[in-house]
Amino acid sequence: MWLFFIFIAVPIIEIALFIQLGGFIGLFPTLAIVVLTAIIGTHLVRQQGRQALENLRGSFSQLQDPSEPLAHGAMILFAGALLLTPGFFTDAVGFALLVPAFRTMAFNYIRARVKVQSFQMGAQQRSYRNTPEDIIETEYHEVNEGEDLPPHPKKPTHSPSGWTKH
Repeated sequence: MWLFFIFIAVPIIEIALFIQLGGFIGLFPTLAIVVLTAIIGTHLVRQQGRQALENLRGSFSQLQDPSEPLAHGAMILFAGALLLTPGFFTDAVGFALLVPAFRTMAFNYIRARVKVQSFQMGAQQRSYRNTPEDIIETEYHEVNEGEDLPPHPKKPTHSPSGWTKH
């Protein structure tokens, strides 16, 4: 229900702000502000996106919890979408999301309301049990060092792997 409210409220707020600001400063300055905020926002999103990616890589390389750098990256991405959307309200929210302190505050607010069931880093270990289908019967011959290999009964279909001496 709240999502429906947002989809209705945001365009109404944007239209009201366009009318108010356009009436106060005029059409062309209003349009110039919209284009200028998109250009400045794109530059800031690229710059902060690079920093967020470096932070994410750092958390992976140090085997730390990557949830905060991932959340910052998602908020920066969302800020970029808001800044490219024409409007003053969306620009204000987008620029707010580009402020690291605001993102940290938003992350802490969300983290306090989300309960993580489990978190695991690294490879998962799986138990494996042999079944009769997994068993391959074969013959083998022990070869002592310096002794020649016995002749192979079939012609090889490929060259030796290099792991054995021939």
